Amino acid sequence: MLRKLSLLFAGALFGAGATIMLAGQPVISANAAGSETYKNLAIFGDIFERVRSNYVEEPNEEELVESAINGMLSALDPHSSYLNADDAEDMRTQTSGEFGGLGIEVTMEDELVKVITPMYQSPAEAAGVLAGDFISQIDGEEVRGLTLQQAVEKMRGPVNTPIVLELLREGADKPIEVTIIRDIIKVQAVKYRAEGDIGYLRVISFTQKTYSDLEKAIDSLTEEIGEDKLKGFVLDMRLNPGGLLDQAINVSDAFLEKGLIVSTRGRDDRDSRRFSARAGDLVDGKPVIVLINGGSASASEIVAGALQDHRRATVLGTQSFGKGSVQTIIPLGEGGALRLTTALYYTPAGVSIQGKGITPDIKVNQTLPEELQDRDLTRGESDLRGHIAGEEEDEEGSGSVAYVPQDPSEDDQLTFALELLRGERVDEAFPPDPSKALPN
Repeated sequence: MLRKLSLLFAGALFGAGATIMLAGQPVISANAAGSETYKNLAIFGDIFERVRSNYVEEPNEEELVESAINGMLSALDPHSSYLNADDAEDMRTQTSGEFGGLGIEVTMEDELVKVITPMYQSPAEAAGVLAGDFISQIDGEEVRGLTLQQAVEKMRGPVNTPIVLELLREGADKPIEVTIIRDIIKVQAVKYRAEGDIGYLRVISFTQKTYSDLEKAIDSLTEEIGEDKLKGFVLDMRLNPGGLLDQAINVSDAFLEKGLIVSTRGRDDRDSRRFSARAGDLVDGKPVIVLINGGSASASEIVAGALQDHRRATVLGTQSFGKGSVQTIIPLGEGGALRLTTALYYTPAGVSIQGKGITPDIKVNQTLPEELQDRDLTRGESDLRGHIAGEEEDEEGSGSVAYVPQDPSEDDQLTFALELLRGERVDEAFPPDPSKALPN
């Protein structure tokens, strides 16, 4: 069932996942640039020379060029960018499921680095870093004025070396200082446990280990609970920002016998691709409920959309992030790469989730603890400046609250799913109606 594909989801650790296609050959423009474009490029060259020669301080020429490139790409959409040699290497190591660092997923908000979540059993979690914390200083240096990438660079370093972070936390009367020892971060792609007679599968991210971890988890839970007693599975992809596309396809395929999983469509019809399931359902047709929320993006949306369209699973929770564009990774000289948006992906029903997200079959809002009720925890692609407007996008946009309580007893969405699987609660969307499934 495992496939070697050239499509990747990446960037999962520093924001919503981005669909990426690897390109091994240089890209040749189909249309030559006009004379006006070349005149403007000449103006750019003139400005560069004047800055290099006359600026009050001697500038770093490499940084000037890199900033100019990123300025051009940022004018396109939030997911196109230039990767220097270090960034390109980071992308490869992150998707391998093992890398050095602190173990936090971060984004930029109000000129500060915001912690989306510390990874399970990571150095950051052990040091007491919490989701929602703002990092204001890194080793005594102010974060304001830095880009997200610059801040991330400062948090990297050799294993077993310390780093001091100053955190701003809502409710705290003063900044909190924590010392973290960098370590090798091994991303646990799938966590699982038996919820009585139900198998609980939480897919944290889509790395090279995800499908194999999922397969082992299903086997382990089936043996622990007993195949005769096992009532079904909960596939939890809340707060899952994406990862490798081949893993998204394989995870979808794990629950499907046949049918289209996902397709991509670009500016050129020749770039369109379709990926279909192969025979073999790892759970032998057992009922499946998929959990999503505003933190479910990219690869997780592909899985949710495929299982929903084929009526193989009931999707429960709130609107997903809505990240549905494809980025092509084009290798450049000196080990760098260009990440360029080239296509949108579509669910088996031919629906683009770009800017809209996956709408759950059963909407269940998660109760927030009192200390979080005044915070805006809503995340969505449609909120990103310069995002590509999706075909299905409406005024409501995409995304929803991205929060999952650590205590399962406080998890409204999980409780609802477990009660459905046990027959303690009834909803017309569960089990899904197979007569409404797509023709294969």
